[in-house]
Amino acid sequence: MAKQIIFDEHARAALKRGVDKLANAVKVSLGPRGRNVILDKGFGSPTVTNDGVTIAKEIELEDKFENVGAQLLQEVASKTNDVAGDGTTTATVLAQALIHEGFKNLAAGANPQALRHGIEKGVAAVVESLKKMAKSVSGKEEIAQVASISANDPEVGRVIAEAMDKVGKDGVITVEESQGLTTESEVVEGMQIDKGYVSAYMVTNPDRMEAVYEEPNILVTDKKISGVHEILPLLEKVAQTGKKELVIVAEDVEGEALATFVVNNLRKTFNTLAVKAPGFGDRRKEMLTDIATVTGAQVVSEDLGLKFDTIGLEVLGSARKVIATKDETTFVDGKGDQAKIKDRIAQIKKEIDKSDSDFDKEKLQ
Repeated sequence: MAKQIIFDEHARAALKRGVDKLANAVKVSLGPRGRNVILDKGFGSPTVTNDGVTIAKEIELEDKFENVGAQLLQEVASKTNDVAGDGTTTATVLAQALIHEGFKNLAAGANPQALRHGIEKGVAAVVESLKKMAKSVSGKEEIAQVASISANDPEVGRVIAEAMDKVGKDGVITVEESQGLTTESEVVEGMQIDKGYVSAYMVTNPDRMEAVYEEPNILVTDKKISGVHEILPLLEKVAQTGKKELVIVAEDVEGEALATFVVNNLRKTFNTLAVKAPGFGDRRKEMLTDIATVTGAQVVSEDLGLKFDTIGLEVLGSARKVIATKDETTFVDGKGDQAKIKDRIAQIKKEIDKSDSDFDKEKLQ
């Protein structure tokens, strides 16, 4: 496809028109007296919103050169949303002002590189000043105020404040669409992973389709278990203690081993809950380490010199309760050493600080 090329004032004028068209549509939503914007999706009902990044993403201009200007501001809004999660309308308005004043100076004969360096110095000074002015949010009431402004709904703000108050600064809050008419929060105690039981025959509560194990031993391994002979010595050692329940978190449980576990569960001779390890590659190893730390187990891995035929009960962890559905498993009140758990949290925080990838940061959190 042939490319169209324009230069100098013609190029800047087209970019500016595109910037203005997008920014003018977005900035009407700014502030406490901001207005809503109606977006026609082309299908279904129109969307009514005052979220800057949502408005910006829906704008595509017919003129290609103007659209380039609009895309520049779309990138500003998206980047702000990724980094801060809010303030996208403000960022768009600031970007429009920078472009206006920048083009004005260029038209007056300013050196583009000198102008860029000046903007960078100005940004550094403003950021430093804002940091000095910043006020730390503390207490449930202040969190509710900030959340209410961001969500544009006092009820949502209250629920978010309650959730943050319950889980603390190291907790994770996940937002899901409600199946009912109410906005509510649910606190999951312990550690939850996004993998459930391997077989429905392991369910102990058919009404809720849950497998609930009280005070079980927990085996954590990065191995795939397919033959019952490899795990049998450990099962015998557990049975000798009088316990008849074992939770296994492994890369996979299949074949003869899975069939044996299911038959034993049906006969009520020895109950086993098998759960696939979450994640892939290095992420899976990190998740297994987390589970082991929380439950007080050791990860059975040949990398660490541990094999099924040589390990004893000392590698097993435990928890007050383990609850598994077909999609997720929760370890409630793991018996891991609190000092080791705090060390692990500190280690993960350091990795988050060092990481340059937003994806990696999200997964670590």
